[in-house]
Amino acid sequence: MAVLLCAAVVAGCSNDLDGAEVPGGGAPAKRAYGDTLIEALLADVSGLIPNILSDSPSYEVGGLIYNGLVGFDRDLNLVGELAESWSFSTDCLDLTFTLRPNATWHDGRPFTADDVLFTYETMVHPKTPTSNRESFKVIERVDVVGPRTVHIRYSKPYAKALQSWGLSVLPRHVLEPYVRDGKLREAPQNWKDPVGTGPYRFAERRAGEKIVLVANRAYFAGPPYISRVVYRIIPSQPTIFLELKAKGVDAGRLNALQYARQTNYPAFEKAYRKYRHAGGGYTYLGFNLKDPRFADRRVRQAIAHAIDKRELIDGVLFGLGRDATGPYKPGTWAHNPNVKTYPHDLARARALLSEAGWKEKNAEGLLVKDGKPFTFELMTNQGNEERRKVAEIVQASLRDLGIGVEIRIIEWASFIKEYVKKRRFEAIVLGWGIGPDPDQYEIWHSSKTGPDDLNHISYANPEVDDRLEKGRSACVPAERVKHYHRLQEILAEDQPVVFLYFGDALPVVSSRVHGIVPGPNGIRYNFPEWYVPAALHRYTSG
Repeated sequence: MAVLLCAAVVAGCSNDLDGAEVPGGGAPAKRAYGDTLIEALLADVSGLIPNILSDSPSYEVGGLIYNGLVGFDRDLNLVGELAESWSFSTDCLDLTFTLRPNATWHDGRPFTADDVLFTYETMVHPKTPTSNRESFKVIERVDVVGPRTVHIRYSKPYAKALQSWGLSVLPRHVLEPYVRDGKLREAPQNWKDPVGTGPYRFAERRAGEKIVLVANRAYFAGPPYISRVVYRIIPSQPTIFLELKAKGVDAGRLNALQYARQTNYPAFEKAYRKYRHAGGGYTYLGFNLKDPRFADRRVRQAIAHAIDKRELIDGVLFGLGRDATGPYKPGTWAHNPNVKTYPHDLARARALLSEAGWKEKNAEGLLVKDGKPFTFELMTNQGNEERRKVAEIVQASLRDLGIGVEIRIIEWASFIKEYVKKRRFEAIVLGWGIGPDPDQYEIWHSSKTGPDDLNHISYANPEVDDRLEKGRSACVPAERVKHYHRLQEILAEDQPVVFLYFGDALPVVSSRVHGIVPGPNGIRYNFPEWYVPAALHRYTSG
């Protein structure tokens, strides 16, 4: 859900970037078409229709194949993608879009308002497996006024009405039979040959190996400059780093150790440009709240006190991050800085565990209750070194407390499909991406605990539900702030997860790529405007 809010904006961007400063030094160069960008993905996509998916790789690839009606620019302002303009009534009930006249699907068919209607019908269809349904359930009706005009009537005010249409718009002429039969996930277009309107067309996929996209020369905003994008699936951060050093990939993400300690030498600095900006997500230690041990809030609070966040930020992130006290990034308008915190305090942790009945220890030094030692399995995904290190620090911290932790590392796709979605875990180390809007109904509301929903930990709190519902129904930011500040107070007290840190985003891109203009929305918002000067082309154009 949150990842789509940070999707690349491919319309409304200035083409006048020839004179833009080249980060890291060097003179601007003349724009040119051609060349290939090889990018590393830490995990394979789980499909090619983003509307029914929730993982970052699928949204990253899908963001180049599809468009929404709107997107976000460099400064996180909403701008048009497939929508040329729009109007929104003052009571937040009526939204009208005027669509671009020259947008076509990759198969040459024209994009029309009927495709917008079909996307709505898809999202509210009871057999569509999606975590994005709630944003469309508040719609009373969608009317096609003409080929380029669509009117949306909401049943009640909805704060995210406009930005919810950043979701990928889908082609009726391709996908309608699969939606009707409730088999969208099984549609061939979810695995090969997706048909979008975006700046890149699908060319090839080898599962677990690579995905190849080629420039859409008929793109309504003008063809992208880079001719091909090859996503290499490399499920290991150390291996990605080796590939970067060998120039086997042109772009990827560094971890904190690599950024701070392992890339500050002339050859790397010549070959690549490193970027750093406030990350769009946080890392957390999550509990299966159906487990009786973790259902006790005192146990969760004790574990929070046992973990030294400063150790995590300094030891794992090398200072490239900030403490998380809740699901909102410090400095943003919805963040509440005055919530309960959990300083590292083993004495307080032991007292809380004692209150919860964990008073005795066995010969191995493990806490025991009703004859059973307190041990649990902590899962995280393969290839992410930072999460592995977090798990190890949690393991050591809780061992000092008398809790045994066994770490289990699982390949990403299997981890999500077989364990997270099926709730077959005791505790997990994972992260949530967050968007510009503070609505997190999909993650925390008690109704969102199904296998295709995002409340993986089975959290339920009636006041949280109420605040989430009121926060997304208010149109006035000041009123929304009240609800989200109270939401953070409750989450801080409940500790349904231990909010660990917001890590900085640390992307790296080959220095031959120009046109990158960092901003609050990171670097990828204008990806179709990236280019490689002709003299620096490395690959044959595709």
